[in-house]
Amino acid sequence: MKRKHITPYSIIFLTFLTTIFIGAILLVLPISTKNRSSMGFVNALFMSTSCVCVTGLSVYSDVASNISIFGQVVMMLLIEIGGLSFLTIMTFVFYLLGLKIGISERYLLKEALNQNSTSGILKLIYRTIIISIIIQAIGTLVNFIVFIPIYGAKGIYISIFHAVSAFNNAGFDILGNGNSLISYSNNILLNLNTMALIILGGLGFIVIYDIISFRKNKRLKLHTKIVLAVSLFLIVLGAILLKISMPDITWLEAFFQSVTARTAGFASIDMSRLNSAGTLVMIFLMFIGASPCSTGGGLKTTTFFVIIVYILSFAKGKSPKIGYRKISNQSLFKAFALVTFSIIYLCLAIFLISLCENGVGLKEITFESVSAFATVGLSMNLTPTLHIASKLILCATMFIGRLGPLTVISIMNNNWTRASKEEINYVEENIIIG
Repeated sequence: MKRKHITPYSIIFLTFLTTIFIGAILLVLPISTKNRSSMGFVNALFMSTSCVCVTGLSVYSDVASNISIFGQVVMMLLIEIGGLSFLTIMTFVFYLLGLKIGISERYLLKEALNQNSTSGILKLIYRTIIISIIIQAIGTLVNFIVFIPIYGAKGIYISIFHAVSAFNNAGFDILGNGNSLISYSNNILLNLNTMALIILGGLGFIVIYDIISFRKNKRLKLHTKIVLAVSLFLIVLGAILLKISMPDITWLEAFFQSVTARTAGFASIDMSRLNSAGTLVMIFLMFIGASPCSTGGGLKTTTFFVIIVYILSFAKGKSPKIGYRKISNQSLFKAFALVTFSIIYLCLAIFLISLCENGVGLKEITFESVSAFATVGLSMNLTPTLHIASKLILCATMFIGRLGPLTVISIMNNNWTRASKEEINYVEENIIIG
């Protein structure tokens, strides 16, 4: 009998799914709410999915007033697990205990972290955890300056929760009133600290370590250069476009929203204030999202860059290349497969939610769907009012967005351990395009 191997993509899928269901079981308990009544399994599943997928969408307009301290701690743990991934955390524990990690486990981690090889994967895991702890600790200390004078001892807990939520690009807040950071829109220190945590979490651990190692290596990797350039471009462009679209907001608010739209989900302005132009800018930024091997979601900055380079090269009649290096066909195929799948799935999700939510505008549904898919969490206050079917659709959307469309597609790939039997050179045929 032929032995079947479970693919790494299936293991990643099941790991995330299991974590979500464990979180849902904990959140459905009466102790998770302040009024000690169960929130219901669908709502608990939604909240757990939003935490593990570091999205930030909530069935409650005000988390602090509805979720108990126990529920909030569960949420914080789920956010941390979702941001770093359960596989990464467990591997780190095994690494510290000196347990053996075989080639199959290394290959699994390679796929989970979207790496090209298993070389140095354990060192990357170790550095990822250490760097994330240090950054969140520094972010928490800065938050102390803001929150302790206002909330006293409770400010310590709020500072920790906010740092975890910001670095992992989750966007949940426990400040009350359901206003996110709108009440702190003029607090320069909190805004800058939150933006720094969001950006560092969204750059990716590979980029952060490469920057730290710059003095030793004397150069940055091509991946790092692309991520930094595209990230800076999108932040500045987004802020300028938002300011043009909504002249009444401040430059600090414009830059904050440009940063947080890239999968973080905090808001310093009311999303209902967004006009059509501002909404389009936010959807554009949310869809692109953060960078590979980060705590954020979305299409990813490198995918966006590869597509733009290919389009410009095609217009000039040249092969797509970066500097003196040609972009591989595999990278191009992945980029276009990712974009195509994302657009098709989003159209399907928006259509299905529109069927379930009569009377709700297309703008609000599109905004909420893209926010879920890109694991952003920004909301026009639509999620708390959705029907059960719509919430389940958004759960699936958050899950696919965080897991990664390519990972979902690759679950069907049974040739991950060997060369495909279909690797035969066929005669090419030109198909009329356009």
